Amino acid sequence: MMRYEGSIYRPPSEARSYILQCTVGCSHNGCTFCGMYKDKKYRVRSLEEIKADIRMAKLYYGDLQKVFLADGDALAMQTDELLEILNYLYRLFPSLYHVGIYAGPQSILQKTEEELQMLKQAGLTIAYLGIETGDERLLKEINKGVTYEEMVEAGQKIVRSGIKLSATVLLGLAGPGERSAEHAAATARICNEINPDFLAALTLMVVPGTVLHRRVQQGKFKLLDPFEILEEMRILIEGLEVDGCEFRSNHASNYLPIKGTLRRDKESILGLLDSILQKQDERFLRPEYMRGL
Repeated sequence: MMRYEGSIYRPPSEARSYILQCTVGCSHNGCTFCGMYKDKKYRVRSLEEIKADIRMAKLYYGDLQKVFLADGDALAMQTDELLEILNYLYRLFPSLYHVGIYAGPQSILQKTEEELQMLKQAGLTIAYLGIETGDERLLKEINKGVTYEEMVEAGQKIVRSGIKLSATVLLGLAGPGERSAEHAAATARICNEINPDFLAALTLMVVPGTVLHRRVQQGKFKLLDPFEILEEMRILIEGLEVDGCEFRSNHASNYLPIKGTLRRDKESILGLLDSILQKQDERFLRPEYMRGL
């Protein structure tokens, strides 16, 4: 029996991973659109608790190949504690080859290059970073906690360390009109500067209780319709010059699941988007009732 505090979240690619709760909540927990950790006060769990959970997983599963370190932004932990957790995991699970972690930009910036390289050498294989947007003004509006330059530096630090970087961006975050196009173009630029190994585009969904939800209720923010979202995705893809990056829009929030490797599949992805945008036929899209976080 695994023990967790509150709701637990993980990236879609960690579906087959054992989730080890190292922190409770998110160290930043201030993004206007996010409701994932609003019911939790951030704290770091003790090494004794974490190691006890690892031993329970050993008894329950025997061996593990993939582990994900939760909650939001477990990278905010002290490096020596993370190293101890990684060493303990690899000692108890001989088949382990993958350990992932959510990494907030502020927490990455607080680590030195040497610390990140030590975590890589200890077996941290992938970090998940929410870039959300490359629009400087929008980064401030959503209270991401970092500037454009700081987000670039955070992403590049992970890439330089050798830890795989999986970045996410959020379609629809700027609302409709000119700001939508500006958001998409700026997001392509920031991704080009960071050059992540994996890039996922999610679509904004309004979560009750968030600042964004209140803005929608007050009529201060308008959501994009499905085809406006695809227009925004097209601008994003058109502007991306990343090489060897695996792109996905297969999250449950998206209207159109897409996957491919950039730059190799860029033209075919653009062709698909153009075809659907021309037809304006909602039968090609995921229906609203099937979308989720």
